[in-house]
Parts: sequence; structure tokens; C-alpha cells
Amino acid sequence: MDAGPIISATAVFKTYRSRDVVVEALNNVDFEVMPGEMVAVMGPSGSGKTTLLNCMSGLDSIDSGDVSIAGQLLRTMSDDALSDYRATSMGFVFQAYNLLPVLSAQENVELPLVLAGTSSKEARARAADKLDLVGLSDRLDHLPAELSGGEQQRVAIARALANDPAIVWGDEMTGNLDSTNTAEIMELLTTLNKEQQQTFVIVTHSDEVGALADRIVRMSDGFIVDDGNGARGVVV
Repeated sequence: MDAGPIISATAVFKTYRSRDVVVEALNNVDFEVMPGEMVAVMGPSGSGKTTLLNCMSGLDSIDSGDVSIAGQLLRTMSDDALSDYRATSMGFVFQAYNLLPVLSAQENVELPLVLAGTSSKEARARAADKLDLVGLSDRLDHLPAELSGGEQQRVAIARALANDPAIVWGDEMTGNLDSTNTAEIMELLTTLNKEQQQTFVIVTHSDEVGALADRIVRMSDGFIVDDGNGARGVVV
């Protein structure tokens, strides 16, 4: 395991403006994640959790400060280079499954691989492998409407894992699932985290999900108030 963090943010500010309303979504945020770590980001709605995920992954820009992934500053990367990096080295799982309804489970997992330049034959094999990994080897040809919510989220996870990313970002990935499916999804993710040393950063409201992470980062009003390592920020 590398000695340094795989994700690092220093003095990050992010402000959203809408007419006369100014929202400081991230306020002087310092944030680090070590390779192979599973981190849960928790806090009330509007605390900045999703903004943190979007800015750390390069989906959204920051106003000031620095973010680096695997030692590379995001601000030094072109939009194309950053898009390519996300496609090859990051995976994303959201609360909405975002599956294409006209494609089978296997085709949904294949699609981002093909778009990234993988041959159709290799994409098909890798999609089948990832669906087997998440326990859906018997659902390859099923359309999303023929799958339960838990199964659809497993397809979304398989799609996020298709390129063997170093980092997987999750935003309320169990938000639409019942407690049984949540427990099964988190058991799957913790197994992948331990066996494959993939890094997971998971935004969640769920105490059950947070309890399974290596540490919990707590946010409030754009600040990190507890980084889970004993360091506390603004007292709220």
C-alpha cells in the first residue's frame, strides 16, 4: 500500500450563487483518504456531502484550494484528461440506478467499457465477470424492469467496477433499498474493499452504512467537523 493518500484536498472552497443567494457548500475543507480505505461521509441534508464527492472526483470545479488524486493535481489536467481518468480509474454509484431500460444487465455494464474503447468481445467478458462478482450471473439477459431494486443496484455496482477502478464513489447508493438489500450491498462492498483493496468514499445518511466504514467523516454547513481520525473542525 502506498504511503501517501490516494485522495487529498487542501483548503478547498466551493460556493454556489443563485441570484441574491450565496451558499458556501465547502468552506476551507481539508480531506484525505488512504489507498484501500473505506470512508463514509455523513451529515445533515445540505451539509456539503455531495458537493465534497463531486469536487473530490472532479465532477465539479472548486473555487480555490487544491485537490489531487493519486498525487496528480486535478487543476493541472485538461477536461479531456480528467474525463479519461474518471472513465478508467474511477467508478460511480448513485442513489438512482441510472440503468438504460432497453438494455439487459450485461449490456448496461458493457456500455461504458465500449464507450471507453474496449473491444466488444472484451467488454462482454468483463461485464459477465463483474455481474458474477455481484451475484447476478443468472440475470445477465434481464432488463432492468425484470430486476428488483437490490438487483438493479448490483448491476450499477458491477458497471462502476467494470474498469477495475482504484476509487469508487458512492452517493446514497443504498438510499432506495430496504434494510435487507442495504446489508447485502454493504457486505458486497466491504468484501471488495478488503479483497481487492479498492478505495471507497460513500456519502450516506445511514448509520448502518457508516458503521461498516473504516471511518466516518462528518460534515455540517460546508465544514468537516470531524474527520474520523480524532481531528475536529468547527464546533457546531
